[in-house]
Amino acid sequence: MPNRSKIAALALLAGVFVAGGAAGWGAREGARCDSRGRRGPDAMVDRLSSELRLTPAQRDSVRAIFARHHTEFEALWAGVRPRFDSLKTVVRGEVAAQLSPDQQARYQRLLEEAEHHRREDSTKAKADGGRD
Repeated sequence: MPNRSKIAALALLAGVFVAGGAAGWGAREGARCDSRGRRGPDAMVDRLSSELRLTPAQRDSVRAIFARHHTEFEALWAGVRPRFDSLKTVVRGEVAAQLSPDQQARYQRLLEEAEHHRREDSTKAKADGGRD
């Protein structure tokens, strides 16, 4: 049975991922919004439209709301990002300390793969202007 420090580390790691997802969603008006992995306000409006059966007028209003608050989301994320990155580094170090050397190597590869996918998604979103 795992000891309390391992459970606490895993709980903290899960919390960081949840907080990061929430912050990322807020900053980008919705991270991965549909099954094709599209991002941004148009993808979020499409998802809400599908899930809630929005009328065309509602779609336009929701899209305008996201556009109106875009700079606020960006400013919020700019303030939170350094703290998030710092906490993420601490958590990753604490998790790595609980692992065997072989597990640490595999954990590092998983983190690198996740970062690579995040950069690819970010680059694609910028190239697509947030659309697929």
